[in-house]
Amino acid sequence: MLKTKFYFLSILFAAIVIVGCEKEKDVNEAEVLVKYLESADSPLMKDYVNTDLPSIISATDLNSLNLTGQAYIIDIRSATDFDKGHIKNAVNVSLGGLLDHVESKDLGSYSKVAIVCYSGQTAAYATCLLRLLGYDNVYSLKWGMSSWHEAFANPWKTATASGNMYASQFVSTSTEKGPKVDLPVLSTGYENGQDILEARVEKLLQDGYDPAKITNQAVFANLENYYIVNYWPATQYTDPGHIPGAVQYTPKETLKLDVDLKTLPTDKPIVIYCYTGQTSSFLAAYL
Repeated sequence: MLKTKFYFLSILFAAIVIVGCEKEKDVNEAEVLVKYLESADSPLMKDYVNTDLPSIISATDLNSLNLTGQAYIIDIRSATDFDKGHIKNAVNVSLGGLLDHVESKDLGSYSKVAIVCYSGQTAAYATCLLRLLGYDNVYSLKWGMSSWHEAFANPWKTATASGNMYASQFVSTSTEKGPKVDLPVLSTGYENGQDILEARVEKLLQDGYDPAKITNQAVFANLENYYIVNYWPATQYTDPGHIPGAVQYTPKETLKLDVDLKTLPTDKPIVIYCYTGQTSSFLAAYL
């Protein structure tokens, strides 16, 4: 694993709503939300996580679209770094201001909307949240500005160098998934999937990316403190192996409500890792 792995975020709340004078109604918000996002009634009309995730565009493809005016580019790096250099035609928007910005634009007039960060991970996180809201032409720039120009490649090079030091610790021994448990608690106060979704997306964008990430150093220093999700195909879980104690979840298959979603614990931090941190950022945003 390279630079970062991601905590299991949000999920679930048993809301109590007063109906009439004394009758109470229990609403399991997380279950309502998951069923909604897995259904054809969701903004994307499909289970995005288990069909299309991740949604990534290469620098080459983005450049071609940008040259012909078919791309809208949103750079979510700091204003200081944006001013040091950015992609032509890009606009600088903070993560917290992203939702207001996209709602104010006619993004449907562009072939693709690209979210750009440093190495692709924060952009992946933001892209997933926008996708869940129905913005189906939004993509994260693969490897971020590190792939756009050599001058911006240091974050990626540093991440690769620091991550490779743990390759010798990989194992092939399987760890079983945990038992199925109740979903975690959400508390938006809403009862229907769309309202809960909008409240959660707004909250996560305002909170920023930092609460969702953790360094490889922190994880390897205390492996037993985390429930570690290996988000690779089963064959690669065995060869080249995986982080000790990691549990394998198959992309696009197992993180469904009626399969293994409920095997993710609620009493322990969950760390997700993939190949480069970009797909796991998509998944962390969803979870």
